[in-house]
Amino acid sequence: MEKRRLGRTDIFVSKICLGTMTFGEQNTEEEGHQQLDFAIDRGVNFIDTAELYPIPPKPETQGRTERYIGNWMKARGNRDKIVLATKVVGRTANEWFRGGRPSKLVRADILDSIDKSLQRLQTDHVDLYQIHFPDRLVPWGSNPSRVAEWPAKRAEDETPIAETLAVFDEIVKAGKIRHLGLSNESSWGVMKFIAEAEKGVGPRPVSLQNAYNFVNRTLEVNLAEVCDREEVGLLAYSPLAQGYLTGKYDDGALPAGSRKQLFDRLQRYETPRAAEAIKAYNQLARQFGMEPALFANAFVTNQPFVTSNIIGATSMNHLELALSSADVKWTEEMQAAIDAEHQLRGNPCP
Repeated sequence: MEKRRLGRTDIFVSKICLGTMTFGEQNTEEEGHQQLDFAIDRGVNFIDTAELYPIPPKPETQGRTERYIGNWMKARGNRDKIVLATKVVGRTANEWFRGGRPSKLVRADILDSIDKSLQRLQTDHVDLYQIHFPDRLVPWGSNPSRVAEWPAKRAEDETPIAETLAVFDEIVKAGKIRHLGLSNESSWGVMKFIAEAEKGVGPRPVSLQNAYNFVNRTLEVNLAEVCDREEVGLLAYSPLAQGYLTGKYDDGALPAGSRKQLFDRLQRYETPRAAEAIKAYNQLARQFGMEPALFANAFVTNQPFVTSNIIGATSMNHLELALSSADVKWTEEMQAAIDAEHQLRGNPCP
């Protein structure tokens, strides 16, 4: 599988990354290990996880995904062959991450997070340590199609980016992480981290992980240019719009065992006019002779500004289909058809 440079680093990652947020909830440890084995065998060298996982976040399961991955790497003895990425939570009122108190992007919380992640992952370092979401009070994803409230509210105890960055400098120098990555971040946020890093405060971010799919292309407007000009690797998550771009929910269908049926927390992709847009893209996929899931993944994987497409699966069939998107020849005709649909539909699900 093609490998692409991650930002300005000497790390090359597969153009498809295996996301693992289902490990420990929808997938057992054995199933997670099967997925990891299969993906690595197909040329994937990039694995993404988080202290938050599995999804949905719960105190009784938090950290389980990292433990499964740690057990797998130990059993296979392959840590040196893996580009390992995990994440620290941003500002959250959930108290189970820090033993009974809310969490922010301050020194004590970041140090607590990385030490626990390293223990669960059974490794002495993480290649890419990402801020899962900002400390600032911003809409989820930080990249909406419109601003609901302006000026935006600010927390009285907002943690300055420079303060957070200084902690990352500390854990880089300690050898606990190799590089800093951002996630669910805005153009302003990315540039602020870069500006502080260039002042010598801490490490320069090498990557940005944001949602990207047919019904949420907002990152193309500003973030793609930021990442291109500043040499920040763009990692795309949710290529299937939480499963909606597989076609399984079309016309109100609710398959047994699906994430919607189990957890009913897919509201990001249930906004006004989302259903008709999603169905239109799924129909377009079939016009090109592809399963909707394959088509949606191939779109993300083949966009020139995307470094790696973070896929996820709950079955081996789903995983094989997602990995097959690396072999799809994305044509100008396909891109033109998608762009024409987007001109009509816009971004209903940022």
